[in-house]
Amino acid sequence: MRITGRWHLRHPVDEHGEKINPWQFTKGQWLEPQGTIRFPVKPDGVALDFTLDAFLTPVVHGRVVQLFERLGIQDVQFLPSQIEGHSGPYFILNTLRVIRCIDDTRCEEVQYWKPEDGEPEKVGEYRFVAGLRIDPTKAEGARIFRPWGWPLALIISEGLKQALEAEHITGTRFVEV
Repeated sequence: MRITGRWHLRHPVDEHGEKINPWQFTKGQWLEPQGTIRFPVKPDGVALDFTLDAFLTPVVHGRVVQLFERLGIQDVQFLPSQIEGHSGPYFILNTLRVIRCIDDTRCEEVQYWKPEDGEPEKVGEYRFVAGLRIDPTKAEGARIFRPWGWPLALIISEGLKQALEAEHITGTRFVEV
């Protein structure tokens, strides 16, 4: 988001221009492709190999797919996508692994949903996490995953980070957790 002049991908739409649920890509579940997903771009700008859309859905260029294949990473699904005004190939990176690993004591702040918040189905789940930290012993050697309870975060291993950097994949920003 901090790259000057970069493109901005908007709400994903289906082949008919109807908005689709972007949160389905944060659940860590295999999705049956329902045609090609499209992303309007506004404003247009520098295309990136790794982009987060307006809902933090990772959208990647085929170069990223090729790298994951070479590394044998299997905890992901790549869903074909089209980016308005740009040739591809582009894909949604759907991470299939969710691990309960947030280290509440090391995070700057965590808040949980409470009964008085009026969302009974969310009681006990994370409502807010600042300064995310994980317990690496619970990461189970995973190379890419989302932490249970805070699916907006996408966590990768140091080895995968180094591989992305070595390939000069544009659009990435890494924060140690």
